[in-house]
Amino acid sequence: MTKNFFLPIVLLFISLSLSAQDMYKVKADKLNVRETSDPKSKIIGFIPQNENVAVLDSSNTKYFKVKVTNGEGYVSSEYLTKIAAVPAKQVPVTKPIVEQKTSKDNSNIIFLSLITAVLLIMLFLIFKFLMNNKPLMVISAIIVIAIGYFCYVGFMVKKTISGKFTSASDSQYLSFDFKSKDSVIIQDTYVDTLFTAPYVIEDNMIKTKQQENIILLMILDEHTLIGEGFTKAVYHKK
Repeated sequence: MTKNFFLPIVLLFISLSLSAQDMYKVKADKLNVRETSDPKSKIIGFIPQNENVAVLDSSNTKYFKVKVTNGEGYVSSEYLTKIAAVPAKQVPVTKPIVEQKTSKDNSNIIFLSLITAVLLIMLFLIFKFLMNNKPLMVISAIIVIAIGYFCYVGFMVKKTISGKFTSASDSQYLSFDFKSKDSVIIQDTYVDTLFTAPYVIEDNMIKTKQQENIILLMILDEHTLIGEGFTKAVYHKK
């Protein structure tokens, strides 16, 4: 092959980032890379013997289009031997791992902490400024402690319900019989039947469900429940 006055250009194999291309091996000592498919066009480099090359276009059976470091060029197909097709690069897909987090409501704890701080400050002020008035100091301290106790019972102690509550009014549900901490037997007067359903207590509300109907009962006290919505009625414990 004719020597050229240009610096040799080493062919880079970039087919991994391209679509599928044919792979060839150079048979000549030095395979000239020309600017166009014209055999008389300018030589822009060469490819050493036994070097692998990815062919971009082989529609011209005499001169194949290849990729070189300074762009693209053409080489004689006579000095190439086909090896195999270069597959397109497969990018591994990483499946995202979704971490399920359970949301925990700490609002009651935060509220109780604030109430506790306020009550402690009140007790400190009572003992500091009412030391000379013992009866008033004791009464004030008892009131503050009572407030703290009721706040604790109301916000921290989980409410429970038991027994059978019945309504004397004309409502869809005649009675609620709480047999355990998570199930209740409900008497439906409209269809004249009994059914058992799970329930939960949130703050002072009892929530249960019959098919698509949500039943809400407000706990007024341990002997009285008040129905909300279409269950509107007052239920008394027998």
